[in-house]
Amino acid sequence: MESKNRQRDYLFDNYKVLLIILVIIGHFTEPSYRNNDFLYTLKWLIVSFHMPAFIFISGYFSKRELTFAKLFQKLVIPYLIYEFIYYFFYIYVLHKETSLYLLYPKFSLWYILALFAWRAVTPYFKKLPYYMLLSVGLGLLIGCSDMADNFLSLPRILVFYPFFLAGTIFSRDTLNTLRTRKCQLFSACVIATFILYLILDETHTEYSPKIFYGRYNYDFLGQTNAEGIFCRLFCYAVSFILTFAIFSLITDRQNLLSYIGSRTMAIYLFHGLTYSYLKECTTLLDHVDTLTESLILLFFCTALALLFSALPFSRLTGLVSNLPAVLKLSIQQLAFPFRFLPVHYLEVSNPALEPGTLQLFSCTLSTNRAD
Repeated sequence: MESKNRQRDYLFDNYKVLLIILVIIGHFTEPSYRNNDFLYTLKWLIVSFHMPAFIFISGYFSKRELTFAKLFQKLVIPYLIYEFIYYFFYIYVLHKETSLYLLYPKFSLWYILALFAWRAVTPYFKKLPYYMLLSVGLGLLIGCSDMADNFLSLPRILVFYPFFLAGTIFSRDTLNTLRTRKCQLFSACVIATFILYLILDETHTEYSPKIFYGRYNYDFLGQTNAEGIFCRLFCYAVSFILTFAIFSLITDRQNLLSYIGSRTMAIYLFHGLTYSYLKECTTLLDHVDTLTESLILLFFCTALALLFSALPFSRLTGLVSNLPAVLKLSIQQLAFPFRFLPVHYLEVSNPALEPGTLQLFSCTLSTNRAD
């Protein structure tokens, strides 16, 4: 939420606007990105940096340590609530057979669980020597495992952890060094070169964009452990380079869409329900074949970002993330009409209550009164 006393950093807001739109496009193009060259190239470009960049920004804003109880309130409780929402949506709207597997996050909810793990572990992990190298090593080794790819989202948590850690290390001054004129020119050349590589090179088509997903082990991707480790190292390099290259080019000035950057959680959560409905109940997303249809899909994804950035959606996610505090306030408000009643009146109205209980109740109410 935007502070009245502190100016928002629109560099990050503007970057998050781009990223959340790319997240939506990445999901909505999943069924049809093989249908034409434009979507195929776009899919590779998106997955190569959009989640690493998002996670880097999350790490950047997670420098302040929170207590375990606070993290549980702000992340685990919302995760459980959204799991129930997705469960009932799957059962009663999509009529899709599923179960309430709380240890196997549905759709995009893995990110909330990952944020909890990263924020809870990082203060201790950073005390280890060479913790950045260690995090990369864990991300590489998890690909050798035959662990179920969605169990607690552990593969993604480990694979993407270096980006979160990097975010906690970087300062605004460090990022400013990437925004000189020379760096911006170099960054533009890097991005253009990578796009040309995706368009002209045919060797990368032998692989799947899923090498960037962080979810699958090397065996699933059709790689030996040695090939998989080398490939994931290459993915790490590409993702870090593109993340910083786009940081160099993104404007830090407020614009008409900057406000979306403060409401990305609502968009992230609610676009998944829309995608799930279109994917399970229609065939629209399977038949995006032409360039015109592809552009219409991109426009639709951008429109969804605008729709779910509306205040009612962001207020709802804010309400869920602060649910314990909201419930406490609601109880206090419900009790407000009785706070000034004398104890003897309450005793007459509630003869079953013991005097000690009444006194405690009366004192509790009186402590909540604004002076």
